[in-house]
Amino acid sequence: MIYNNKALFNWSGGKDSALCLHQVFLDKKWDIRFLLTTLNGVNKRVSMHGVSENLLDMQAKSIGIPLKKIFLPEFPSIQEYETIISEFLGQQKAKNITISVFGDIFLEDLREYREKQLAIKGFKAEFPLWKRNTKELALEFINKGFKAIIVSVDSRFLGKSFAGRIFDESFLGDLPENVDPCGENGEFHSFVFDGPIFKNPVEFKKGEIVYMEYQSHGKENPDENIGFWYCDLIP
Repeated sequence: MIYNNKALFNWSGGKDSALCLHQVFLDKKWDIRFLLTTLNGVNKRVSMHGVSENLLDMQAKSIGIPLKKIFLPEFPSIQEYETIISEFLGQQKAKNITISVFGDIFLEDLREYREKQLAIKGFKAEFPLWKRNTKELALEFINKGFKAIIVSVDSRFLGKSFAGRIFDESFLGDLPENVDPCGENGEFHSFVFDGPIFKNPVEFKKGEIVYMEYQSHGKENPDENIGFWYCDLIP
């Protein structure tokens, strides 16, 4: 399989995505044709982050790269998810786009899944931040002038008070030892509103903080309910 340098960038709106995109700009290896985000098709928000479609649009406008969105069913099965993504990738392959860039850092099983599914459609997955030290990445994000707010936290790891906080050294210092500095295990998610990849800051107001529970569907405890604290952001 021969790959050119035309790529799509998987964009969550969070800090790992932002730092990864910044690295991509510096490396100049790939021609990023667009940012790609999957959203809940019912509430038009980023899954697990809870960030609204409007704020994503504002990010993309400030970055200066087109944003494409895939709207998923509220609770898609793995088969539904893979079918929707596969169809989209097929459309992009027809445009000679053959690379998909991710901000993942160390989750081996997730990387293996992404690579396997992309290979089926003739794509190659790239991971510019792979195996970097997450504490160093967190500090690099802050020191480069990026600014992010915590939009959701897994209540199994962090309490309500962490939702709505700015991602800074104070935040990192308050994290329990069992929480990754980048939240790579899903302990928390963020929304980036300023930094070197943005032409202008993304303006918003903090809304209410709400608690929601979801069924895990995990292998170990499939019937377990997992709770999350969400800080709503209002454009």
